[in-house]
Amino acid sequence: MNAQVLDQLRALIRPNPAWYALAAAIGLTILGVNAIQTVEGLGSVPAGVAGKQGWLWLPAGIVMMLVVMLPHPRLLGHIAYASFGVTLVILAYMVIPNAPRVPTINGARAWIDLGVMMFQPAELAKLTFILALAWYLRYRSSYRGLKGLIVPFLIMFVPVGFILKQPDLGSALVFAPTMFIMLVAAGAKLRHIFLLVGIGLVILTLVITAVLIDPPHERGVTGKGKLPGWTHILASHQEKRIAALVWPKRYENREAFQQITATRLAGAGGITGVGRDRAHTLIKYNRLPEPHNDMIFSVIVCRWGLLGAMVTVAMYFVLLASFLLTAARSKDPFARLCCVGFGGIIFTQASINIGVCVGILPVTGITLPFISYGGSSLLFTFAMVGLVINFASRRPQKLARPSFEFDHTDPITP
Repeated sequence: MNAQVLDQLRALIRPNPAWYALAAAIGLTILGVNAIQTVEGLGSVPAGVAGKQGWLWLPAGIVMMLVVMLPHPRLLGHIAYASFGVTLVILAYMVIPNAPRVPTINGARAWIDLGVMMFQPAELAKLTFILALAWYLRYRSSYRGLKGLIVPFLIMFVPVGFILKQPDLGSALVFAPTMFIMLVAAGAKLRHIFLLVGIGLVILTLVITAVLIDPPHERGVTGKGKLPGWTHILASHQEKRIAALVWPKRYENREAFQQITATRLAGAGGITGVGRDRAHTLIKYNRLPEPHNDMIFSVIVCRWGLLGAMVTVAMYFVLLASFLLTAARSKDPFARLCCVGFGGIIFTQASINIGVCVGILPVTGITLPFISYGGSSLLFTFAMVGLVINFASRRPQKLARPSFEFDHTDPITP
């Protein structure tokens, strides 16, 4: 065996903070398997999916993790753009009308039927997007000026555009926050970040205000309302999901049904939960949609109560802390940015999913990392864990170029 491979294997055995991330990832996955078992056989959840998650996708995810633990970060960086380019080609293929092996499921063309699995390219895009953006940002100073942010935005907007075309709003939502987190970690000027985030928040506020002033239920069949049609830039079902947060009773049998049911079941769990059998019965008669995917956090809280929710959130914080500690210890800028990006995208996705399940965010169709059922998600989230372990096990290169440093006194101007 190659001496470098042996050295890396020995380095991986040494204790490092990334092993806490692995423990948290496995803990979250096992929690997910048990939550999926709670709802097997209900509605659209076929029997045996929990076993498939635990005995097929979890081992496959660990194998994927082991594979990415060995290559040197420099090699990963050199192939980052190429892997991102391949991902974009796959995403472009997904939006071709009548493309072979791209079925329409729940109104979205977000999967490729590979026979052995339903592959979701958006999950691959999350990984390669972070690798490509980290490789671009690793030594550059151009993004310290406002014009220099154009390239990072292009790296983000291209996959997001393809994913929205599927349409898959939930997956698309996590890219922008992750990009901003990585830009801050790379040393972009905070005033530029605040300016761009502020513009986004103003646009979002205007969009939501238009929905509240002129809600879908008041526009009637003709679609004519108080405001001009061009003010409503969201799709009809997206506007209704926002309106459902304000007028839940009006939409309780339609757009608000899923969220109202999820919050009701979460509340039924109390402090310690109602147990597996009782949770199964409650979920069955309340007809909770997507209990093994988008709404699985409500299943956890129903079965294990507030304590189960706290344990779940705590494991995500352990995962995030492990990623950030690895980033802080690493001298390789590419590795540091990747660790920050991986932590950012997982934590953002988990936060949105939990926010939806407890009724403070509109339904977006986003899964809970490591916990929701899905082979693609588990494969690529474990790949992120494997890469963090890889980075944590590397010793600083003696002749490496100095890493970027966050510096408020950078003289670069917009």
